[in-house]
Formats: sequence, C-alpha cells, structure tokens
Amino acid sequence: MEQLSAVYGASCVLVGELLPERDSIRTLAFYLNGSLQRGVVYSLSGTPCDEAIRKSVCHCPDGVAERYPEDEMLTKLSMRGYLGAALKDGNGNAIGVLAILHHQPLEAGPLEHALLAAFAARAGAELERIRAQEELERTRDFLRNTLNAVPDPLFVMDRAHRWVMVNRAFCEFLGRTEQELLGSSARDVFPAREAEAFWEQDEQLFTSGQPVEYQRVFEDGKDGSRRTTIIKKAVFTEPGGSAFLIAVFRDITDRKRLETQLQLADRLSSIGTLAAGVVHEINNPLAYVCSNLSFLEKSLAQPAISAEELPELREVLAETQEGIQRVRSIAQGVKSFARADENHTGPVEVHRAIDGALRLVRKELQYRAQLERALEPVPAILGNEGRLGQVLVNLLVNALQAFPQNDPARNRVRLATRSEGKDSVIIEVEDNGPGMTPEVRQHIFDPFFTTKPAGEGTGLGLAICQSIIQSMGGRIEVESALGRGSVFRLVLPATQARERAESHARQAPVESKGPRRRLLLIDAEPAVGTSVRRLLQEAHEVHSVQDVSMALHLLSRGERYDAVLCDVVLPRMSGVDLLRELEQREPGLARRTGFMSSGTFSTPTRELLGSYSGEFLEKPFEPERLRSFVQRLFA
Repeated sequence: MEQLSAVYGASCVLVGELLPERDSIRTLAFYLNGSLQRGVVYSLSGTPCDEAIRKSVCHCPDGVAERYPEDEMLTKLSMRGYLGAALKDGNGNAIGVLAILHHQPLEAGPLEHALLAAFAARAGAELERIRAQEELERTRDFLRNTLNAVPDPLFVMDRAHRWVMVNRAFCEFLGRTEQELLGSSARDVFPAREAEAFWEQDEQLFTSGQPVEYQRVFEDGKDGSRRTTIIKKAVFTEPGGSAFLIAVFRDITDRKRLETQLQLADRLSSIGTLAAGVVHEINNPLAYVCSNLSFLEKSLAQPAISAEELPELREVLAETQEGIQRVRSIAQGVKSFARADENHTGPVEVHRAIDGALRLVRKELQYRAQLERALEPVPAILGNEGRLGQVLVNLLVNALQAFPQNDPARNRVRLATRSEGKDSVIIEVEDNGPGMTPEVRQHIFDPFFTTKPAGEGTGLGLAICQSIIQSMGGRIEVESALGRGSVFRLVLPATQARERAESHARQAPVESKGPRRRLLLIDAEPAVGTSVRRLLQEAHEVHSVQDVSMALHLLSRGERYDAVLCDVVLPRMSGVDLLRELEQREPGLARRTGFMSSGTFSTPTRELLGSYSGEFLEKPFEPERLRSFVQRLFA
C-alpha cells in the first residue's frame, strides 16, 4: 500500500472486497495520509469504485468529488484525482476494487495504467485465494460439526489405513483424543492380533470396493460390559483418484436384548400353546415304561428265572429303553426350543431341527392336517438350532391355525428341504389353506400386524421369525394367493463340510482305553453318582459326593484325582464356585474339570460361566456319551 502511494504520489490507496449483495465493498486495506485505517463498508451507488467494477477501470484526473456528488467520502476527504481498477477472479468475474486517490489532480498515462492493472491482478488472485481458504475452513468446520453431531462413532481412513477424520463419538468410543487418532491407524490403538484382523478386512474392502456390514462385540473399558455393535464400511474415491474408507458404528446392545426377550417370550408362548400335545407325547411312552418296570420288578422278585422267560424279559427291557429314549428326545427338544441360548452359533443339522419342531406340534398335526415330507439330504446350516426350531414351530402352527376347520383328510401341510448350489439350504413349509390377499401378504412381517381375532395373536410371530432368519444370514420368501394356500421358504447359508465333520468328530464316542484313572463326581442326586459309577467302574475308579464343600474337603486332606465331573447347579456352593477354588488351589485339575448340565442356568450362573471354554455333558446322557466325555477330561 505504501509503495503504491509512493509510486503514484497519492495520499490514499484502498483495496475493497465486493460483498455478496454486490452493492457495497468492505475495505480490506485502507491507507490514508501515511497510516492504515480500520476497515469500513463502503456503498457503491454513485461512486467511482462502482464504475471501476462495472467497466474494469475508472480514471478521473481531477474534480472527482464534483463528478460523483453522491460519494460523501470524496468530499469529506477533499479528494480531486481518482484511478481505480476491478479485482477479478480466475473466471473474469469482478470480486473487488483497487483504487488510488489524491488531494491533487492525478494524471496517469499508459505506464501507470499497466502498473495498476498488474497490481490489481495480483491483488485479485490473493483475494480469491483468501476467499477459497475461508470457504475451505468454513466447509471443514461445517463438516466437523456435522460429524460431531452424529451420535454414532464414525471415521474416515485413507489408503494407508490412517485415520484422516474422526468424530467425537469415535474418540469417546476408543478413549482417545482427536489429536491422538488423526494420522494413526488401528495398529497404534488395538492389540496386535485384533489390529491385523481390522487391517486385513479393510485392505480387502479397499481392493473389492464392495461395502460390508458385520456385527462385533466390544468390551467397554469403563465398566467391562460387553456391547454389541453393527459396523458398516464403504469405500469412496475423490475426483483426484484417492480412495478413502468410511465406517459407522452403531450400538445395538439394547435392541439385541429386547429382541432376545421378545424371542424368548414368543417361544414360551408357543410352549404354552403346545403344552397339552407335549404332555400327551410324554405320557404315551411313560405309560408302557411304568408298566414294563412293574413287570420287571415282579419277575425279578421270583426266586429264579427260567430260560424260557429270558427272551420276554429282554424284549420288555428293550421296549423300556426305547420308551425312555422317546421321553428323553421330547424333553431335549423342549429344552432346546425354550432355552435362551441366543449367542451360540454353529453347525445345525436341519433335519434334526425339523424333527424337534414336529415333535412339539405332533398332536395338533394329528387332528388338523395330513403331513407330507419331501426332505432331501442337505448340508448343515450355520445358525442356532433352538432359534431355527422356533421359526419352524411358528410357521407350522400358523399353517394349522389358518385352516378354516379341522378336516385332516383335506388339510395338507408339506415340509420340504433341498440344497441350492453349495452355499444355501432351502426349507419350505407349504399348506393348502385359504391363502392371503396381496394386501395381507405385504404386511405379514410388520410388527403387531395380525389377521387373528383380538386376544388370539400378538402380531409378533412372523416379525420375530424374520429377525431370527436374518440374524443367521438368511431370508424368508413368501408365495400365497387367496384360495390357493401359502408357501413360506427359508433360505439359509450352509456351513462348510469340514466344520460339520469336526462337529461330528467332537461328538463321536471315544474308546475308553489306557490306565485306570480316578474321577471325582459331584452331583446332588445320589442316584446319578451311583449310575455313573456303574457305567465307568470297569475302566475307572469313581468317587461320588453330593456337594462342593465335601469335594474340597477331600482334596484338602490329600486325596488325588485325575479329573472332576461336576453338576453346574448345586445347593450352597455351585460348580462355578468349585472351578474358582480349583483355579487357585490346583490349576492343573481345574483344566481337567468338566460340567454336567440340564441346560437351565440362572443369569448369574451363565455370566460366571462365560469364560469357561469347555463343553457340557447334557443330561440325560447315554452311556457312550458319558464315557467319551470323561475320556476327554483325562486326556
């Protein structure tokens, strides 16, 4: 400014920015009589600066105040000469003005005009740069405020896996500041194994460009609670070609808890509805089991048993064992169906889940419809047997309740399974009932939508079914037409053959060979201890007690055992208490401790057993499963 003033011998130089309304300028620099003045807003109407902006240049050698009488500043400062040029952006649009004013006449030839044009070009470029910088900062602030307003953790990562943008929720999620996270990567924050897993997954996403969504459980560092989170990630590319990854985390812990409660309530409701049929299925085998046991008791009370009686006694014993096995299967099916083991996912044998569901609805089927099976061999699916059973029971009960009347000769329910390629398993539940209108079919998965009379349905059954199947990575398809019945089709992902083989191998009986070992058995029922001792006494020595305190007393006085088999639920001290004591006293024996379970754990017990990585021996158990389980404890 001072240089311009000296070059032109002028008393005033100003640089003004054209405001958005384009009817005034704000002075960015105002040099007057040897000193810089504060910035002012200067109205353009009737001023030489307005003419300079409109015509690119304005020169008034003398009498400028008289020529522009509306410009009060010219009169106030007693200005006579004026030379001004417009400041323009890269597109040639006027964005401001550079003006030189003097108390005396201001002559300017071609050289002075060219010099002014050069200064104006430089000032215009600088003003455009400042404006772009300010706009960039405004955009950056707007984006930062927008991201911080998002309640879910969110980050943006560059191709080198470095965080380039994080919001406040993500900083709180990791317990780090924004300054600590920007420029760093997962390898700087997470444990090595976890960081590598994140790195490999993100690298695959960068390569494929396909968005992903997955569920992950994190441990809250503040209170140690476990939080279930849905993570969504996608890749985008800037106009310059640089790739970035954006990820959003959503905490669904409370939603999952509510879904679990709704699913359990729906399951228990189904159990209540089917209770009469289940009791009927149990009472039938129990009737002849009780009769056979009375017959055996009477026969064994005789002084001697003749050779002619032995075949009949063996037949009675075989029938009794078959009846007990039927009762056991029904009880196992009810237990698998009712228990809230929502987090377990693994290979599920589809036909076994179907058999379990059919056992629960057998009585209703018997009196309402004919059952047709078209069960082709299919691979195991990856999911949860109890939850799949819940879906099948819901679909079967819905089909049976849809029939207008109990007419087993006409009503038909068809169950079919088949494979779809190598990756999917299809399960179909079809009926020849009244079917659905397109309007009803469109809403059947909506929560609380029901076509049943008030008080007979909640409208949650099919919504829960859809949620369960989606959580297993599958989908439900529906085909129905009014008067033509309905087909509900479950499409589920198949697990790998290797996983199924490993699952069978884990369940396969193992021959009890090797040295005779000592087993400490703890169960509140003396009869359980007696029966286990009888089954194992040929190969092992079994010492049976009824509570944990007695077991700990034996160990404290020096008794040595090769393994421990303990019921989870016991009076006073539980199996969990035993495991804690053994981890302190004898860690080696703690690693060779196994648990028996009836499958019904209280919430505290289930949480305490969360760190137990071993399998459970489910009651009731067959002799071979018991021997196999104990043999693995000794290994």
